Amino acid sequence: MLDLLRRVFGSAPVQSEAASALQAVADPVVRAGGQSLDLLESVDWHEGLPYPDWDRAAAWLQELPEADRADAWLQCERAWLLQLRDALGGAYRLLESDRAFLLAAHDPVTAEATLQFLGRTERRVQAMLEELAAPADLGKEILVLFESIDDYYRYISYFYPEDGEFAMSSGMFINAGCGHFVVHGEDLSLFEPTIAHEMTHSQLAHLPIPAWLNEGMAVNAEQRLTRLGADAWSVQHLEARHRKFWTPETIQWFWSGAAYLRPDEGSELAYDLGRLIVNGLSSDWAGFKRFALAANLADAGAAAAHDQLGLDLGEFVRHFLGQAEGRWGPDPATWEQPPERGQF
Repeated sequence: MLDLLRRVFGSAPVQSEAASALQAVADPVVRAGGQSLDLLESVDWHEGLPYPDWDRAAAWLQELPEADRADAWLQCERAWLLQLRDALGGAYRLLESDRAFLLAAHDPVTAEATLQFLGRTERRVQAMLEELAAPADLGKEILVLFESIDDYYRYISYFYPEDGEFAMSSGMFINAGCGHFVVHGEDLSLFEPTIAHEMTHSQLAHLPIPAWLNEGMAVNAEQRLTRLGADAWSVQHLEARHRKFWTPETIQWFWSGAAYLRPDEGSELAYDLGRLIVNGLSSDWAGFKRFALAANLADAGAAAAHDQLGLDLGEFVRHFLGQAEGRWGPDPATWEQPPERGQF
């Protein structure tokens, strides 16, 4: 389906992700290099859940000898997750493997399968994105698998304005000091596409790319890497709705990323349009990689598309939509809010 995602997905070896449940009592004090940090000293509590001051933790980390930093950050992640485990209560357990943490209330078999899938997906996404991928320098992958949709929205509400309205979601990558994935559900097969999607965001988090490019690559990843993702997107027949919804005015919502946050059909159409544009642009894989590395959210990648691919984004989208001539390209001067990076 995609030239962007045509690489050797089936060749990654399956590796065991040996995991153990952490029964330790939550201790918010992290000790390393003869120094200590109390994560709860400046924690922000919201809906009864702890949100550490990760900027403070990062500043403390820089004061440590470089040789101690990796272990210290790992202790910070573990201490926070144990606190979150206790705050959520119920059957939540924290599991740790060589590559990842998993906080979940699911049965041990499902939890172990989830950790294994997380490790495999990380390797496959890295192989897929090639030099576009940049794993985090410190820590492990973190997945919080919420038992209920109520727990999920209780947790993510912290990252939205109190009076904000946001589109429904099944998961997201939260890049707020300590990057981590959050999803909800009981059937592993149902949230595999979400993990593939969010893992792609994690690997692209270092790039200042616009939302449509970020989400377009992530949606194509879930489609390519999981059976359910492939099935879900293969049945989309949205051409008529695209042509009706997008105008020279509304297309600015897409370029700025605002469309992804709309509670109406604009969100669904934005995800699909981003997927289709990435599909089309990636026919020149080498050129697409140069474009992705140069793209900037400030102009929705317009300059990079011109310089690296020799095309006008507005004309590309206009022809794809079969629309009349007009101003279809990114026009940052008309955007009411700063551009979005994606990772919704």
